[in-house]
Parts: sequence; C-alpha cells; structure tokens
Amino acid sequence: RRIEEAMEIRKLLMRNEEELSAVVRALNGEYIRPAPGGDLLRDGAGVLPTGRNIHALDPYRMPSPAAEQRGKVAADKILEEQKGAGGVFPESVAVTLWGLDAIKTKGESVAIVLALVGARPVKEGTGRIVKFELIPLEELGRPRIDVLCSLSGIFRDTFANVVDLLDALFEQAAEADEPIEMNYIKKHVQELQAKGIDRPTARLFSNPAGDFGSMVNERVGNGEWEDGKELGDTWAARNGFSFGRKTEKGTARPELLRELLSSTERIVQEIDSVEYGLTDIQEYYANTGALKKAADNARESAGKKGKVKVSILESFSKAVEPRDLEQTLRMEYRTKLLNPKWAEAMAKQGSGGAYEISQRMTALVGWAGTTDFAEDWVYDGAAERYAMDEAMAEKLRKANPEAFQNVLRRMLEANGRGFWKADEKTLDKLREMYSQTEDEIEGVRWE
Repeated sequence: RRIEEAMEIRKLLMRNEEELSAVVRALNGEYIRPAPGGDLLRDGAGVLPTGRNIHALDPYRMPSPAAEQRGKVAADKILEEQKGAGGVFPESVAVTLWGLDAIKTKGESVAIVLALVGARPVKEGTGRIVKFELIPLEELGRPRIDVLCSLSGIFRDTFANVVDLLDALFEQAAEADEPIEMNYIKKHVQELQAKGIDRPTARLFSNPAGDFGSMVNERVGNGEWEDGKELGDTWAARNGFSFGRKTEKGTARPELLRELLSSTERIVQEIDSVEYGLTDIQEYYANTGALKKAADNARESAGKKGKVKVSILESFSKAVEPRDLEQTLRMEYRTKLLNPKWAEAMAKQGSGGAYEISQRMTALVGWAGTTDFAEDWVYDGAAERYAMDEAMAEKLRKANPEAFQNVLRRMLEANGRGFWKADEKTLDKLREMYSQTEDEIEGVRWE
C-alpha cells in the first residue's frame, strides 16, 4: 500500500504543467478547480496536483480533534520537562501562534495553549467550536499555567475568531473560583491589578493592526544593531499590541507585555514541516529568538534569575517530542550548512543555491544575537567549507557574487561581534576574498 501511495504521489508531482494553465484561466476569469491545501508529508496525495485553487480550513473547527490530542501530548511533555528541571510547574509559558503552521497542523499550537491553561473546545451541533471551557481542577490534576501568546500577523488576521475565544478563556480563568496556587493566570492577574496595570487579562500580543513582522531580521540583515539587548527591545516594541474581543484590536500595552515577559519561564515554538527549519529562514530567530531575548531582558530588569528556556516541537513526525533550542540548532547546522553533500547540492543550483547558503549565514549571526548561540565549530566549519575551499568559493563567486560576499561579510561580522574567535590567518584570507569580490561586483578586474 505504501509503495502504491508513493507511486501515486510521484505521478501527481510530475503533473506540474497545470500551474501555468491555471494562471491563464484565472486571468481569463475562468473557473479553477478547488482543492485542500496542506503539507505533502502530513496530508499525502490529497494536496496534489498543484495548480488548483487551494483552501485552508474552517477556522471555527480549529483545533481539530487530532490536533487537540497532539497538542495535549506536547503540553504534558513540556511541563514534565520543566518540572523535571526545577521540581515545580512553570507559572508562565510563551507560545508562538503562526498562521500557516496553524493551517497545516489544523491548530496544534492553539491546542497546546488550551492544554497548558487546562481547557477544551465546546462545539455546537454542527461541530463548530463556539467557546473554550475550563477543565475542572479535579480532572486536570495540576495548576493552570499562564500563557503569553505571541501571534504572527497572519494568525491575528486569519483566525480572529480564535483570538476572541482565547481572550474570553483567559478572562474566564482569571475569574474562576479557584485558589491562586492552582491557577497561575488568576494569581498573575491579581498581581498586575495591584500594580495598577490596565486590562490585566490580556494575553494575546502581536504587531500593530494591519502591520507585520518584528523588524529584527531587517536590523540583522542591515547590521544596524549594537547588541542582543537591542534586538530584544526591537521585538518588544513591535509586539506590544494586545488583541481580543470588542475594542481590543491592537491596543498598545507595552507595560503589560513587559510584566508578562518577566514572568515567562519557557517558550514553545512549533515547526510544522521538514521544508524549513530554524536555521533556514530569518523568521525563526527574528521572532522566537528575539522573544527569548526580550524575556531575558525583562527578567533581568525585574531582578529574576535564570534564562528563559526554549522548547522546539517538530510536529511533522509521528512522535511529539520537545527539543532544546541549542540542541536543535546544533543538529541543523551539522546536517545542512556544514554537511558537504548539502553544500555541493546547493552549489549545483547556481545563483539560487548560493543565495540559500548566504541566507543561512545571516541567520547564524541572527541566532547569536538573539540567543547567544555562538559556537566556534560552526563558524570554523562554515569558513572551511565555503571560503577556504577554493573550488567551492569559486563556484559561489561565479554563481552569485553578492551572495558569496554576504557569506564572507557574516563571517567577518561574527568575529567582530565576538561570536567567533578566528585566527588572524583565516581573517586575513576572508578580508582579501571580500575585497576581491567587492571589486568584481563593481567591475574591477583582479590579475
């Protein structure tokens, strides 16, 4: 059966001519056959062939039953991990809610939030979710965890109904007739009220209404930052806007966000597909990494000890296992950036491949700035693979001189910022190659 399914998927993948014909039909105002979107590994052959008018999911049925179950397993394992480290449950956890991830997983990240709080969906007769209700403490068997929800702009705009339901849930938890030692949401709301902070039940934060992005990746890309604290402050300034019911549609609440960050003990980031990992694109360090730095900044300002831990959930596999952030980064750098087979495959792709290598070098600096992940062996390996290997360097320079120059720039930048302790011989070589590439871009020939 698996062989037959694989053969069917191969046949459907070969039907790639339908994309252009669909574009022509769309321009002519003609009908385009609809189909569900999704991930090939997660959803199988149903997402093929391409070239159809894809639709996502009914936002009023999110999370799905399967997502709800996987989210609970993930939350339980995260709590076990945190309790095992300190002997007590964490009082506050931050969870990133991204739109495309939620679509692909049918709402696993939302289910993680519900499980941490100790809540479940309530459905009407048609199966649509109308509210989230608290699970009784006797049934839950542990305290309710407070959750700071970091919303991407796409999630905020696509799942406004879920945002409203979650907002109502946090208010319900804050008003529950329960002891504060078993309800950390209620405990923290009372503490915030005592400090005179407005709307203390708000837990859903994002960029300003209609705006997108943390701007951290722009600052890293341009090199316009002094230290990691500045990147964390940038994230906090861009994400200090609260969303929820009624008029709570992007209200600036920087003081409340700062208080919530100062109590955060762990961050949860879900990765929904094997297509892109933490080291492949700028968005992960610009959001999850910068969120960690913002929380570390807030905790330090509040006089609290200990750095915030980050759990990475790879939800594309059958088992739901949280991984430590640093462990995940090391694994990805070994299997991609420093992997000779991966490097050669990228080099064969010409300009696009050189660009992908360049992007990962920028992300490497971004992770160092936001999470202090700075291990010499990664930079040593990258320099050896892409700069000191003359054949590889020549391939990249010819294919995409701007991308190759960025690879060299990031290595020199990492050394200048103290992320990489390179020897002078290596640095001299990198500087020479950088100058040569810059001259070639500007049309100056080297003999």
